[in-house]
Amino acid sequence: MNGAQALIESLKREGVSHIFGYAGATICPAVDALKDAPEIGYTLVRTEQNAGHMASGYARVSGKAGVCMVTSGPGATNLITGIATAYMDSIPMVAITGQVPSHLLGRDIFQEVDITGAVAPFSKHSYLVKDPGQLPRVVREAFHIASTGRPGPVLIDIPIDVQEQAVKSFDWPEEVNIRGYKPSVKGNDLQIKRVVEAIGKAKQPIICAGGGVWLAGAQEELLELAEGTGIPVVKTMMGISLMPTRHPLNMGMIGAHGNHCANKALAKSDLLIMVGTRAADRAIVQPDEIQRRMATIHIDVDPAEIGKNMQAAVPLVGNVKVILRQMLDLGISAPDCSQWRAMLADYRRAELNRPFPSRPGSVFPGTVMRKLGERLDDDAVVCADVGQNQIFTCKYLPQKHGRLLTSGGLGTMGYALPAGVGVKVAQPNRQTVVVCGDGSFQMAMNELAAVKCAGMDLKILLFRNNTLGLVHQIQSRPPYHGPFGVALDGSPDFETIAAAYGVPCISVSEEIQLDGAIDRFLSEPGPCLMICQVHPDVSTTD
Repeated sequence: MNGAQALIESLKREGVSHIFGYAGATICPAVDALKDAPEIGYTLVRTEQNAGHMASGYARVSGKAGVCMVTSGPGATNLITGIATAYMDSIPMVAITGQVPSHLLGRDIFQEVDITGAVAPFSKHSYLVKDPGQLPRVVREAFHIASTGRPGPVLIDIPIDVQEQAVKSFDWPEEVNIRGYKPSVKGNDLQIKRVVEAIGKAKQPIICAGGGVWLAGAQEELLELAEGTGIPVVKTMMGISLMPTRHPLNMGMIGAHGNHCANKALAKSDLLIMVGTRAADRAIVQPDEIQRRMATIHIDVDPAEIGKNMQAAVPLVGNVKVILRQMLDLGISAPDCSQWRAMLADYRRAELNRPFPSRPGSVFPGTVMRKLGERLDDDAVVCADVGQNQIFTCKYLPQKHGRLLTSGGLGTMGYALPAGVGVKVAQPNRQTVVVCGDGSFQMAMNELAAVKCAGMDLKILLFRNNTLGLVHQIQSRPPYHGPFGVALDGSPDFETIAAAYGVPCISVSEEIQLDGAIDRFLSEPGPCLMICQVHPDVSTTD
């Protein structure tokens, strides 16, 4: 057994069933070993960055760490954005890169780059392996680190000569014991009591739930807490699909691009209970003001996030699922907040039923999302890209019991299509829709090849406004002097692009066409692209 074979055997021991990758010279030994492991599937990406996004989509619906593997030099640097995207959204991922021969490290030879150094600021950990006998331990540790505590990406960099060297003995560690790495799980009992007492005294409390609830598998506990106490719930972008849109306690998404009702709730609350979310600038626009006006409880697995942007009156460090269960088991007296709920319900009702504007020759994205959401399966997955399409999806797509995946922390354009591929690899029979703009689609449309090769039933909704919509919107307001450098002149004929990949296409330019078009779009066997014409002046505030 050589190092490459030891790597693949270690991945098998970890239960890895799929790898997203792009081969190159320095990773060829590992790819050769993978050929002899039919139990591990492989998707050839068309750009290395997308291997990270596919691994992310896979991880978010499967609950397992996603795995990607690329070569050294530009292959590794192309992957950087995928790693950073996973890091900012706390997605468990193990990235494997080939490297030049170990005795030539530091000599700037062909396709050499210090990838472990490059990803240090936005990875949980990285390994440069120089002894093939250490690969079982390294792989075991990498998956443990990626999946525990606050999840995130871990990089394993393996020189080609290490992959080729013989392994004297394959020693698989059954347990992982890393000195200094002991993530907190259980919450402090005294702090738990303080939280319960604060909830009992509040008159206008709200729960703010984020992506950490998904990562901890704490959806049921969150719902039990909200329904048991009657406390309204707002969500960050990463937590948007934690509750059905029509649930009476769901007040929508907070933040600069959030729903009016959710932001009203945040502004008037007297107790903010943050669960599995950080006080990021897009969600908590004025943390100092929030901190001044109300008491804050912050529950998070990462102690570094508590107090980083906003001080908490009651901090609670640990696994969100475990802590919520501790709170529920202790017993929480439901606060008297019926008037508070009634006021918010009025705001929410008006918001959900408001009419959307319309213009001849185009469709309004909010109308599209509302009609699409009504027709989706109960557990459908929607992957939204970044830009106006992301905001329209988050604000107006009716949520049932499915998932909404997007790049929230880094805001990576081109995320949605490869993430959708990852979802379909993990759960081939689950209805999956990708939503993107014509800018973000052009960053990833080459992955239609991966979709077609695998025969995926992946639906792609494209909003075409011939501009970088969100930047266009920002530039249209003071202090700027109008849009510049955002017109997508020279964009291809997307219908022809789809046809070149053998993907059927539907085009819509009038709202009267939407009902029939969406029905055809969702019923089309296999992949399908639906292009909706949007006016370039449409704003997310319309």
